[in-house]
Amino acid sequence: MQSNVPAWFGKCSLSAALIFIACGIATARFGHSLQLPATTARDGALVTLNRYVDNPIPDIVLTGSSLTFRLKEEYFETPRLRNLALAGGSVITGLQIVASQPQIPKIIIVETNVLSRPPDAALVERFSAHEGRHGLFFRPIRTAVAAYENRIHAPVSHAEVEASLQRLLEQPPSDFDNHVYVERAIQQMKEEYPISIVQKNVETISKLIDALEQRGARVLLMEMPYAAPIEASRASRTTSEIVHRAFPDPGRWLPMNLDRAELRWADGVHLDERSAVLVSRYLDERFLSRPNYARAPSKN
Repeated sequence: MQSNVPAWFGKCSLSAALIFIACGIATARFGHSLQLPATTARDGALVTLNRYVDNPIPDIVLTGSSLTFRLKEEYFETPRLRNLALAGGSVITGLQIVASQPQIPKIIIVETNVLSRPPDAALVERFSAHEGRHGLFFRPIRTAVAAYENRIHAPVSHAEVEASLQRLLEQPPSDFDNHVYVERAIQQMKEEYPISIVQKNVETISKLIDALEQRGARVLLMEMPYAAPIEASRASRTTSEIVHRAFPDPGRWLPMNLDRAELRWADGVHLDERSAVLVSRYLDERFLSRPNYARAPSKN
């Protein structure tokens, strides 16, 4: 009986080594940048960023706050588009992660409505492309778990939801009375408007744009449509003035000439689903026609 112990131990050791080597090969094949799935309210952001760093680089990336987050990827007909806008987050978080990768998209859209939040340094560190973030032993385990997480959260395609989107667009705009929520949003913006952070974030965005365009990307700025009372608020107007003063070239801006009468906002700030689809289709037209997007903007 005892004579079988060394042989048994040797077989177990060999099996463990082979499993570890296989996991290591899988890590090299499928990407060391995958992360463990989260169990917090940041699940959505982690899944979104996991998919970005582990999949082929798209042609177009949207970065922004919860306003742009409402533009679901399945709403777009444009191929190879990824939305990295983070609900409750800063546009700079996604932009820094994009800039940290060895390959970058051809076109990067930056929403400029909400610039009052600092970037999430933990997310930027977690998803930046550099070696040595995780121990060698745990990296294969993280890779396997994250690959499973990415698979079960695989997004639906535009073709899969096109019929339901068309039915939604055939409905009239919502008649929901949101004035209570609009007033509350305006009051909150008055109380929580940190102009110094806005100015600092605009400076950071400017540096990131320079770095990205030196690598061949085309960066465009975008102002998501607000309800009229929110758009006229002091916080919104001041933010817009600061950004446009920093980026005065009209060629830097993605036009948003939609029929505002067709748009609705449940809270005055965030588009409802029908309106989000309308905005996505409008952007589709801009992206598919690509008017002068390959032209580098002036450095004014």
